[in-house]
Amino acid sequence: MKDATDRPLRRDAEVNRQRLLAAAQELFARRGLDVTLNDIAHHAGVGVGTAYRRFANKEEVIDALFEQRLDQVGVLADESLRDPDAWRGLTTFLEGSLRMQAEDRGLQEVLNNPQLGQHRITQARERVAPLVIAIVERAKDQGALRPDVEGTDAIFIQLALTALMDRTRDTAPALYRRYLTIFLDGLRADRGPLSALPVEALSTEQTHAIMTSNG
Repeated sequence: MKDATDRPLRRDAEVNRQRLLAAAQELFARRGLDVTLNDIAHHAGVGVGTAYRRFANKEEVIDALFEQRLDQVGVLADESLRDPDAWRGLTTFLEGSLRMQAEDRGLQEVLNNPQLGQHRITQARERVAPLVIAIVERAKDQGALRPDVEGTDAIFIQLALTALMDRTRDTAPALYRRYLTIFLDGLRADRGPLSALPVEALSTEQTHAIMTSNG
């Protein structure tokens, strides 16, 4: 027979796990992945020993948070696929998934650097790529998207814009939205009025500073 104290202990363990994940999410989003499990424990307000009982190392924390992010992308994709307007569904998905990366420096690092874990890239491909393809095909079926556009084009657009985010993170963090709008106008099947660009272009001097910086 199990001791009645087992249940409170398990609850406490789960509470501590969630506190550690929340702290890691905040630190990774702000500082990237260059933090330690000790940093995470301190930020969560739990002992280092407690942190190591929940996670053997930082890699396990990254895996858990990456899984959460994939779940969130899946929810966003499902909502986009349920939108009766397939073009709006496509733009909602691209804007939402890019916003997640813009707000989370750690997620950007994982997706842009296969050396941080090829298994994570494979996991993202297996779970997210079919959803992106379905969103794109639906927009084509409704005649809203150019018929020669493929799901992989949307994936490469996201990759291009996440690279831009990484380059302009400290100087113009919203700049990617300007180029997303330009991309979207180029993807439309109809050539209606052009969308207003949500962010101003950078000056030549600002662009030069970004291009010659170390990141």
